[in-house]
Amino acid sequence: MFIKLKVHPASKTEKIIKKAADTYEIWVKAPPERGLANIAALRALAFALGIDAKKILLIKGAHSPAKIVKIL
Repeated sequence: MFIKLKVHPASKTEKIIKKAADTYEIWVKAPPERGLANIAALRALAFALGIDAKKILLIKGAHSPAKIVKIL
């Protein structure tokens, strides 16, 4: 299963909104440096889906706000 994400790093609040069945928008406090925002976004998505963060793989968009992840 593939999921599209739009990540907003360095936000004042952390939240996640489900836009469609396979699309989420995530705000994280982590800065967009050294992959910290990516890690925070994947953890937030895992929490929202009720799965372990290790079961989410970043496929595309490591250096972009638009990302595609795969649920293993």
